[in-house]
Amino acid sequence: MEGRTVALVTDLMDRSRLGATIPGIEFERDVAACTGARIVVVDLARTPDVAPVRAAAPEAAIVAFGPHVDDVTLERARAEGADVVLPRSRFFRDPAAALATLREG
Repeated sequence: MEGRTVALVTDLMDRSRLGATIPGIEFERDVAACTGARIVVVDLARTPDVAPVRAAAPEAAIVAFGPHVDDVTLERARAEGADVVLPRSRFFRDPAAALATLREG
């Protein structure tokens, strides 16, 4: 899957980890910057609503991660159109693998 990969991730440690494992990833703070992205990574702790992301990038594959104890937010992300929703610990075990299935599809 070709195209921009955008991350709505503000935590510096998370950005560092993603930048090291996902070549070319772009970090943004504004949902509007996701327009035209092919893949959008969403930190649900910072951007808990996926619906605006889906509206800004309707064709994008959305990968969302959040605290494993926040079942309500994880489930809402699924309901609002996230293609992959993972607990934070599972996502960061191998961020590239979480996106690899989308790129193959």
